[in-house]
Parts: sequence; structure tokens; C-alpha cells
Amino acid sequence: MSDTLVKAITKGVRVYAAVTTDLVNEAIKRHDCYPVAAAALGRTMTGALLMAANLKNKEAITINIRGNGPLANITADAVPEGYVRGYVANPHVELPLNAQGKLDVGGGVGQGLVTVTRFTGLREPMRGSSEIVSGEIAEDLTNYLYVSEQTPSSIGLGVLVDTDYTAKAAGGFMIQPMPDADEEIITKLEENLKNLRPVTTMIAEGKGPKEIIEEIMTGFQMEFLTTTELGFKCQCSKERLEDVLLNLNRDDMLSLIEDGQAEVCCQFCGAKYNFTKAELEHLLKLADSVK
Repeated sequence: MSDTLVKAITKGVRVYAAVTTDLVNEAIKRHDCYPVAAAALGRTMTGALLMAANLKNKEAITINIRGNGPLANITADAVPEGYVRGYVANPHVELPLNAQGKLDVGGGVGQGLVTVTRFTGLREPMRGSSEIVSGEIAEDLTNYLYVSEQTPSSIGLGVLVDTDYTAKAAGGFMIQPMPDADEEIITKLEENLKNLRPVTTMIAEGKGPKEIIEEIMTGFQMEFLTTTELGFKCQCSKERLEDVLLNLNRDDMLSLIEDGQAEVCCQFCGAKYNFTKAELEHLLKLADSVK
């Protein structure tokens, strides 16, 4: 089953669901994630894709979860066209299972801040933040939308990590009641969510986003809108990573020139770019010319 995101609406409610197993496995492979990091990063990337689905084309969103737990920092960038990239600062975190016998993502994240940045084409991006409430990612994004953007939502995210450290199933959903949703609709929706099976259980059974929406919205007549193909895609390039070198202080640049070369690694995808001594000398001249 390919990774896809489906949008649907019914009277007073919009629902998005996504299967992200392949792209989460790509991220796990690129960053060599252990299970806790794999689950945290996969959930964050899926959440970013669901929230990006509300954007217009050529806009983008960045979710940053910075806690005091051993994972330290999780970041995901997504665009409404269906592309996402992400990284976790410490991918090799190992923790015992939590009290429920599940991966302790909350313990890996700890306490801190969720920051969401929306790039909408304006001169300054729109940025908001809220406190981490559980570290389980879905609850934190739900809280963020309510506290910072005044948007009541229900987000469910899951990554089922197999014994070989790959994702057996990954995906999620986002439900947002609209202002015209009446109390009866909200009550029925809350009842459905109480009885809902884990999203990874549904995906492991072979259900796609449409079937997940149908299960979430049992008893509702849904109108399905669009289906978007999803994938892990990084926008890095050697030219973009030149900016990293241009922002180094002069002594560090001279040290690299003395070494005769430099290798710069993209933190989002792990791609490595090599710079020769001549290229480094050219960049130093550029940096000196603008000071």
C-alpha cells in the first residue's frame, strides 16, 4: 500500500487520514533510529503532513518539539503537495517500556515546547508555541492547535515498530469540527473516538486512509474530497549547504581550508556534500566581501 493522505468532510466536520509507513521507514533508515526515536519522529512527520494539508500550494509548515528528555529535539517540515522530511537529535535513545507496555515516547520527549511555523508567503512566517503536555506527540499537537491557534481538533498518530526496528505500520488522522457543528454531532463524534481502535491496528490490517475515515466516522455520511500521494523528500542541495559554511566564523573556515576539504551532512536526510579547498577559499572570500 502506497503512502497517501485523504481528505473528507461531513456536516460540521472535516477529517484527514494518512498512511505513512513507507516514508517513516525511509526516515528510520536515513537516521538509523532506534524504536523510541522511530516512533517519535514518525509521529511528528505524520502530524506535519496532516497539518500541512490545510495549507495552500507552495506553503509549508515546520513542527519542532524540543523537550528535556533524551531525544532532545524533533523537527519535521511538510508541504501540502505531500512531501515531508524530518530528523531527531538523538536517534539512538533506548528506554524501558512505559507502564502500558508501550514505547516510552513521552519519556523520550520530556517537558518543553511545541513550536509550529507556517510559511505562507508573507514576509514573516507565522509562528506559535505551546507547552508539551505528554510528549506523546498527538496530544501535544492537539493541545497546540487549541491553545495557540484556537482550533479545536482531535489528532491520532501511531508508529508500530517491529523487532527489526522498521515500522510495521504508521499513520494518523486529524478531525476538526467546524463552527457550524452542533452539539449532537460533537457528542456522536466523541463517542466514536472513545471506541476507536489504534490507527496502527487498522493500518496493519491493510486499511487505507479512506477506510480509516469510515471507521472513525461510523454513522456519518462522508464526502471524500482529494487523495494525495505522500513521500519523504528533502530540499537540500550543495548550494543550500554553502550557507552553513558561510555562517561559520572566520577561524573555523580557515581551519577547514587548512584541512584541505570539508564534508557537510544534511541533518534532515543524511546526504553528504564534499567541498574542496578551492571551493572553501571561494566561500571565505564571499563571506569576507559582505562583512
